[in-house]
Amino acid sequence: MITVALAKGALLKDSVARFAKAGLDFSAVLNPSNRLLMIPSKCGRANALLVRNGDVPVYVAYGQAQLGVVGYDVLSEHEMSVANLVDLKFGDCHMSVAVKETSGYKFATELPPYCRVASKFTNCARKFFEEIDLPVELVHLTGSVELGPITGMTEAIVDLVATGRTLRENGLIELDKLFDSTARLIGNPLSLRLDTGEIQQIVEALQIQASSIVIEK
Repeated sequence: MITVALAKGALLKDSVARFAKAGLDFSAVLNPSNRLLMIPSKCGRANALLVRNGDVPVYVAYGQAQLGVVGYDVLSEHEMSVANLVDLKFGDCHMSVAVKETSGYKFATELPPYCRVASKFTNCARKFFEEIDLPVELVHLTGSVELGPITGMTEAIVDLVATGRTLRENGLIELDKLFDSTARLIGNPLSLRLDTGEIQQIVEALQIQASSIVIEK
């Protein structure tokens, strides 16, 4: 039986809709009264694991789930041994460097060496600043990173941006974009190699759906 790791939160509704079109109905996970963490599909062909976004690649990498849906941001941050199979083209946002609007900075390269930068995504941030050859002190936060510059604890932040509203309302502006992020279908490499066709059928169905979608920038 196939097990699919689904992320709680913003990606869940669209993930369930895509799998339903591919023949796996996990709609029970959307029921507000549901308290189960492993939910069988209505057809009985698969189970869904309902987990935190950051845990999706972990369950897939260790083989407890053969497939999963996770944001590219999480995939880039955790660098687990999973196959990036399909860009599902929903949940679009981007990773950016941002500072206080009054800072006077226009580009990330103008930040002072060894300044503090707050982020939930410290691996992504580290790679970016290494690429632009700017040494910084990374401060890992799990909550509202916008408070870093607001309180003066950090000079900048690296965080996901969707509409930009949170930045604007807190007096912050974007300097540079690290990368775009969308929901991705990922797979366990060993499971894919041993697959007799059942997993590939689902992957192809999701590929067909994604190929008909254009993300408006």
